[in-house]
Formats: sequence, structure tokens, C-alpha cells
Amino acid sequence: MAPRRERASRLRSPAAVRLAPLAALALALPASTLGACAHTGGSCGSDRDCKLDRVCDAGSCVWAQGQRATASAGGAATSAETASALPQYALEAAQAMFRLGPSHRGRSPYNLPAGKPDIAWTVLTGGPVVSSPAVADDGTVLFGSHDGKLYAVARDGATKWSYATGDIIFGSPAVAHDGTIYIGSDDDHLYAVVPSSAKPRWIFQVGACPQRIGIGPEASRCDVDAGPTIGPDGVVYTGGDGVYAINPDGTLRWRFATGGHVASAPAVLGDGTVVAGSQDDLVYGIAPDGTKRWDFRTGGDVDAAPAVGDDGTIYVGSDDRKIYALGADGSLRWAFTTGGDVRASVAIGNGLIYAGSFDAQMYAVRLDGTLAWTFRSGDRIVSSALVDAKGAILFGSQDDRLYCLEPDGHLRWSVELGGDVDSSPTLAADGTIFVGSDDRKLYALRAPSASAP
Repeated sequence: MAPRRERASRLRSPAAVRLAPLAALALALPASTLGACAHTGGSCGSDRDCKLDRVCDAGSCVWAQGQRATASAGGAATSAETASALPQYALEAAQAMFRLGPSHRGRSPYNLPAGKPDIAWTVLTGGPVVSSPAVADDGTVLFGSHDGKLYAVARDGATKWSYATGDIIFGSPAVAHDGTIYIGSDDDHLYAVVPSSAKPRWIFQVGACPQRIGIGPEASRCDVDAGPTIGPDGVVYTGGDGVYAINPDGTLRWRFATGGHVASAPAVLGDGTVVAGSQDDLVYGIAPDGTKRWDFRTGGDVDAAPAVGDDGTIYVGSDDRKIYALGADGSLRWAFTTGGDVRASVAIGNGLIYAGSFDAQMYAVRLDGTLAWTFRSGDRIVSSALVDAKGAILFGSQDDRLYCLEPDGHLRWSVELGGDVDSSPTLAADGTIFVGSDDRKLYALRAPSASAP
């Protein structure tokens, strides 16, 4: 079993291999990304009306020729940087992302195997796999590893390609409607990768931290290990030294400053409000233009990704050992106390919410905040649960096991893997389960009758 990790953003292992400098990666970017990039900031009458180093051109603030879209990432350190009315970039829903959608409910339309599945195949990487897999429409399985690489794997387990970033990857890939793959890295960058070429369309630098790789608070502050989340309009939301909204063309829409690192994927409410937790102990509600609507203070770091119920209630865990239910206006509805830190994102289904805790228990809590049942695993739970179409619950534990529970909390089956299971599992339409482990592998598990590729 791999050594137990403390707070992910405070204890970082360096990348297993040192990769090419990011400056070299930038050479692969198209000229349109590196050249003049329109970045509107509202109407202007002169250059003085424009933020940062943009200039006023024909009444709009734009980047001067030769400046990169990433130049604005470290600016506006104390307030949100807003833009004009949001274009409708996406005409279709995103293909895949963490927790199956921008609401992060973790509710799958597919069914888990009724019996204990077999391990169909594994893919060995160069580091632990904490990233939750994403399945694209063509069946490609995408995931990140602590070896700093994004992997694309066919349904038979063959590696199609891999793309190396500059540091370890904690977060999960998101796949846009057009197939573009977004992935964050602890090298302080968000990457938009084109699957057909396995090369970046653009690379966006988050923040301006002087130390971009390695361990320690300064090296971790701008890490892009939050999400990313794709909104209904195609805008990409992620975290680092704040909350970022990034247009699909790689330009900054806005940045919202927080008092601590944002380590989990932001969620998006039906009215466009972006909800994100931070290691300053706060949960933030951010308007679509990047301004603050509200904040709610918990008693500890908020490393869990928020989840949004069907009625708009926001559920989020905290290191103060509590699960919170908040109204859409940030008001407290109730708080439920567990026996340990809650860093797993809440799953919603069967009229219940499910969240794992560092006390090794999976909690099923009614929508009024009362306990329905608990299930005890053998060690801490960081993996976020998935609820299938019939209400079964799937999650991993640091006892090296993947658990499937019946809707009433009784054990259906469990499978022992080769290391801690901190990755949140993903379920494909044919019942195949994909999940990562600290033994450096991605696992594909199928019911015995479906084990053959």
C-alpha cells in the first residue's frame, strides 16, 4: 500500500521525470495563439481604459501584437477581471468531465455490474493515478498521472498516445463538445489538447507564482489541480491562486481572487453562478461576470468539489469534518458532522447525498440533513462516489479496494486493487468501470461475461 498522503496541495512529490521546458512547448502553438488575441474588456476611449497591457482598438480592449493570451493570467490580483457579454461557443454539451457534468452530481445513466467484476486490463504509468478517468464519445479513456502525462487509451487497453506536461497531474480531464481535451498540471498551466494530433491547441498559465514546480506552499499556490469544469456555454472553469474562467480560444474571461489555493473543480449553477471552495476556509458564489455574489465560511480548508442538487442546493465538504448544505444565495441550510475531513465530492441520488470521510466511512444523508446509513471501509475515503441508474453506489478507499454498495448501504461487492484508490471511478455504457490507483495503474473492470475486449 502506498504511503498515506497528507493535504494534497501542501505535500507534493516532484515529477518522476523532468520534461521539456514549457517555453519549448509554446513553440508548438499555432501563430494565432501567440499573436494578436482579441481579449475584450468592454468599451474604451483610450488605452488608459484597458486593463494590464491591452490597448484600445476600435472601441475595444485587445492585446497588442506579439502578446500571448496567457499574459493576463497573473493580473488583477485583488478583484475579478470581467469581459463583455459571453459568446455562445458551444452548441452541444461537453462530452465528459469530473463528476459527469458542471453540477457535479456524480449520477450515471448506466448500471454497475450485479456481480463482482474482473480486472479486464490495466495501463501502467510512471506515477500514482489520482486523476479520475473521462470517457470521450468515441470510447477513448483519458486520465492523468503523477508522471506528468495525459494518457489516451483505447477500450482494449492499448495506449493511443500520451502528452507530457511539466509536473504531476492531480485533476481530471474534461472533453469539450468538439473533442478538445482540457487538463491541468501542477506546472501552473491548463492545457487544451487536440486528440487528433496529441498536441496542445493552446497553453494557459494560471497565476504568476515564481516557483512553478516542486513542493511547498509557494510551489503549490498556482497548481492547476481543480477540475477543469466546462460550463454549458463552453467556458472552462478551473482553480489555482483563485478561480479562473477561460474562453475556449484560450483567452482569459475573468479571474476571481481567493485567499487560498483552489484545489477542487468549480461547479456551475443553473443561473450561471460558479461555486468553488478554497483553502482559505471559504465557499464562494461567483456571478457569470466574475464578481462575487456571496461567500460562506466553514471551519477548515474546502478541498472538496461542490455538488448542486436538482433544487439548486449546494453540498460541499470541508476539513472541519462537516458536510454543508447551502442555498443558492450561500445561506446555511444545515451542516452534518462526520468523523474526519471530507475531501470527496458529494454524490446525489435516491433522494440522498453520499460523501466519504477520512474516518473511513461512506455517509448517506437525507436531504433534510439527517443520517440514513453509513458503510465503513478499511481506511480513509478520498474517492468521490458514483451513483448508477438504479441507485447503486461505487467508490474507492485507501484500503486498496473499490466498493459497490446497494442503495440501502449493504455491500454488493468489492475488488482489491494494487494501491490506494483515491481516483473517482467512471462508468461506461457497457458497465465497464475505469479507475486509477496509487500503484501507478489505470484499471478497467468488467463483469465476467464481458471481460473480453
